[in-house]
Amino acid sequence: MKFCSQCGAPVRLRVPLGDNRPRHVCDVCGVIHYQNPKIVAGCIPEWEGRILLCRRAIEPRYGLWTLPAGFMENGESAVAAAARETLEEANAVVENLTLYGMYSLIHVSQVYLMFRGQLRDGCASPGVESLETRLYAEEEIPWEQLAFTVVHETLRQYFAERQAGLFSLHVGDIIREPDQQFRIHRYP
Repeated sequence: MKFCSQCGAPVRLRVPLGDNRPRHVCDVCGVIHYQNPKIVAGCIPEWEGRILLCRRAIEPRYGLWTLPAGFMENGESAVAAAARETLEEANAVVENLTLYGMYSLIHVSQVYLMFRGQLRDGCASPGVESLETRLYAEEEIPWEQLAFTVVHETLRQYFAERQAGLFSLHVGDIIREPDQQFRIHRYP
């Protein structure tokens, strides 16, 4: 950030009085510009034991498979965002959404909220951000072609719990290591 969105004056990175971390502060009007993580809401859409995946038509990770997910909009609930993203990316309507996982991706300042949901009628087709959509049985999941670590981790946990017939809420951090590999820190 270089300029204040309130008055247009240059901003300076400094620790404001009473704070403990650097913020962009306008020296003219005094506005502190807070930058906070983005929230991503997504869904595990299920139909008759299969999971709906979308093949990405946009970067990042063009051409790889993912669960429908995207950034929340202002004035929108997390559940509504997950349902909207499923509709936008897969032309699919989901119902009975329940929170399944919350993952912090500190390296990109994002928090993922992943919901379980049921496809209303089993119908899906590619939206503008998808090349194709497909319902996958567990043994058909293209694990090596999944776009994101958070999707891989969510599906891995989902299938393990589905076998047991008992789902719980998962909370964790997905951490990028210096070698660009990822590790997952789970909270009890």
